[in-house]
Amino acid sequence: MARAARERPPRTSVWLEGKAHRRRGGGGQPSGLDRDRITEVTVRLLDAEGLAKFSMRRLAAELNVTAMSVYWYVDTKDDLLELALDAVMGEMVLPDPDAPDADWRDQVRALAGAYRALLVRHPWVSALVGTFLNIGPNNLAYSRVVQRVMRRTGLPAKRLTSAISAVFQFVYGYGTLEGHLSTRAAATGMTMDEYFQDALSTVGEAPQAADVMRESREIMEARGGETVAEMLERDFDFALELLIAGIETMAARE
Repeated sequence: MARAARERPPRTSVWLEGKAHRRRGGGGQPSGLDRDRITEVTVRLLDAEGLAKFSMRRLAAELNVTAMSVYWYVDTKDDLLELALDAVMGEMVLPDPDAPDADWRDQVRALAGAYRALLVRHPWVSALVGTFLNIGPNNLAYSRVVQRVMRRTGLPAKRLTSAISAVFQFVYGYGTLEGHLSTRAAATGMTMDEYFQDALSTVGEAPQAADVMRESREIMEARGGETVAEMLERDFDFALELLIAGIETMAARE
């Protein structure tokens, strides 16, 4: 079994071997259906119902076609998820890394903010990032801009991947947790503020958490913010500024 696992070919990508633009030959394709339409409805279902409930049958029902009709346009469910992932990556507005008067710091803030908003708006994205190769045109465009902006920080080339990881893995983690919070609150029928206060009250009843909660409340009160949205925004902005300041310091040291 171990040998079979080692010999298993790596996961292919919908963007390889012409799969992104291939449609199966032969007749019988359903009218009024194309890959863009299928991808659009896939994104909508993933937003509404989450990744765990998504299936080709559920998609086909939403499209009012048979499941086999969908397979005229995509070979597998994974191919479709990869198409959906790249489609939403295209929602981000990217700064021009070659603009002569642009400040790399402002562009890093713009890129980080756009990525965070994407992860919160589409919570299912977090589970797919890293699962697939992510070599679709929209993701490659984003990656290219990130690299070009980071090159302007003054860091030597050997430090760029570390700087990119520090910023965008932070954003990934922050946006993922924020998306989980939003999804959980919606599932309980509460607002974010109601859910947060309910969670604090519940945790506060646990004797083993009393000391930690007391210190946490002091820290949160010092930070300020009347709503969960304000608290999340303040924490994200300051954490990002810490990373930018760190890049500036390391660039000067290099």
